[in-house]
Amino acid sequence: MNSILENPAQKWALVATGASVLLYFGKKYFNGATCNIKKDLSGKIVVITGANTGIGKYTATILAGLGATVIIGCRSIERGQKALEEIKKDANSDKVEFIQLDLADTQSIRSFAKEFNSRYNRLDILINNAGVMAILERQRTKDGFEMQFGTNHLGHFLLTHLLIDALKKAAPSRIINLSSLAHTNGKMNWDDLMGEKSYGALPAYGQSKLANILFTKKLAQLYEKDQIKSVCLHPGVIRTELTRYIINNPVKKALFALTTPAWWFITRNVAQGAQTTLYCALADYDKLTNGGYYNNCALAKESKLAKRAEDADRLWTESFKLLKLDAGSK
Repeated sequence: MNSILENPAQKWALVATGASVLLYFGKKYFNGATCNIKKDLSGKIVVITGANTGIGKYTATILAGLGATVIIGCRSIERGQKALEEIKKDANSDKVEFIQLDLADTQSIRSFAKEFNSRYNRLDILINNAGVMAILERQRTKDGFEMQFGTNHLGHFLLTHLLIDALKKAAPSRIINLSSLAHTNGKMNWDDLMGEKSYGALPAYGQSKLANILFTKKLAQLYEKDQIKSVCLHPGVIRTELTRYIINNPVKKALFALTTPAWWFITRNVAQGAQTTLYCALADYDKLTNGGYYNNCALAKESKLAKRAEDADRLWTESFKLLKLDAGSK
């Protein structure tokens, strides 16, 4: 061993080998787990929001390829139609449909639900996938809600509420909410949910992702007897256009380009980022933990704030008020 260390060429070869091994296993770690479940989904109906790009589109393609009828919802008609044709081609399936859906507009959400309910009398899997992240300057939805809370939470809250009867008819069915590890840095600002007094891009995002988990917990409590399981998940840090609000000028783009190798190393591609969603959609119903938070295709630990039943109750009540829903209904 001493003779090897005394030889510069052999020494550097040993260092390079060790570094390569560390990089290999490090990258595997950041890439996350793989869902190896394959299941015939013929006859199953799936709704996926934000499925015109990223992990939503990949998830839609895989589920359609397994035989499911997949309805994709996204804001842009042009991008939605383009994604529709691409998903059909890649999945080799004609059982894919597009219905316009803007989660930042409650009227659009109601129109989507009305259209879906007129075509189908059941829904087996609802995947609340769409989201916006770290909008630097405070923006509002068409109904006046802070954009991240309004889109990531309230939009999906209303959509789920309007599709719950279809989920009941398909029981046992499931609701899958995409949250994020960023929920651990979030808290519910009950006196300023809309960030009118104080707004920060990342705190607002963290609050919306925490709300996703609290929403999941309440859904699990309310609809377990109806055989509807609700789970949420962290998909990982993924190389998608979700960061478009952060990298929004030439200087930031240049700085990002300099760190591209490191960014690639710690992030996942779209296929890798979709694995936990696929696991939650394909795992046997009895194996899913109702109200569970998943990461890397396995049950994970959420933050202490995400476990507060009183906050889940309060968020449910506040969401009903904000959306002007009938308080007597679930």
